Amino acid sequence: MDSEIHSKANLQEILKNLEVDRKKIAETYQTCYILFGLTILILLVGLFIRFVTLGIIGCLVPLIIGIVMYFRIDDDAKKYKSAYKINVVGTALKDINETLAIMPLSGLPEYEFISSELFTTEPDRYKTQDLITGTADKTSFWFAEVHAEYKTETQTKNGTRTEWHTIFKGIIFAADFNKNFNVSTVVRPKSFGASLGAWFSKNVFSFGNTEIVQLENTDFDNKFVTYSKNQIEARYILTPAMMERILDLNRKSDETISISFINSKMYIAFPLSNNYFEPPIHSSLLAPDLLTDDLSIVQFMHDIVHELDLNTRIWGKE
Repeated sequence: MDSEIHSKANLQEILKNLEVDRKKIAETYQTCYILFGLTILILLVGLFIRFVTLGIIGCLVPLIIGIVMYFRIDDDAKKYKSAYKINVVGTALKDINETLAIMPLSGLPEYEFISSELFTTEPDRYKTQDLITGTADKTSFWFAEVHAEYKTETQTKNGTRTEWHTIFKGIIFAADFNKNFNVSTVVRPKSFGASLGAWFSKNVFSFGNTEIVQLENTDFDNKFVTYSKNQIEARYILTPAMMERILDLNRKSDETISISFINSKMYIAFPLSNNYFEPPIHSSLLAPDLLTDDLSIVQFMHDIVHELDLNTRIWGKE
């Protein structure tokens, strides 16, 4: 209990120190916006009185000062964000599980995103950040924010037009699974195939001899399509209890999840629109609900290990 009180007092102290930095950054950004507004105003006045040269020369001073200030404070803002993630989020995570740690500049490597077989389109642009790692009993797990996109190029009379399309945006959770298996088994939303539309031809993974697995849980089969090269192994993994747990986990998620079991690991993709673990700049760090959303998503990910019973060691895996 004493350590918990000490941890909360320590967190409050960290927040108070960071709040000083936040105010300085917010005030500087506001000054920059005022200077940029002044730039436009001077230019418009110059145009209005038909003295364009004076307007251009006059607007250069606030413009240059604003740009210099903006780039200088932008570096401070990056340091502030990093300090918040490491010191504030990192400290708060320990209240959920002592083993939890955040690495803001790390994420889920692109090769792991591809090898998870959760998606059939290879990304042309891939961003990932805020890797959180931890251990619950015997099970190691990790998750990170991921934004993967593919591009299309079309020829127009004005040249080539490039458009970016989201493959996935959200959190990908991974854990050491409690069973050894030889082939991959992938569980995707029923709507997944339809959403690919014409881009289904861009499949990276050849389904080849991969078959659709018919399972004995009607609710599960109505919500998901299961693919595997080994029907028997897929049924060993997706036991009646496991299917019920996945359905329960899916009910708690905003959008339908995708799951794969591959190389003795389990991957779960949670589509989410929010960016987590980002500190406020224009509102106080001392707000009582500051960490509520961030910690609730971490707690949710942490509890997956228990909800899916990943700590039960069978099939000889220790």
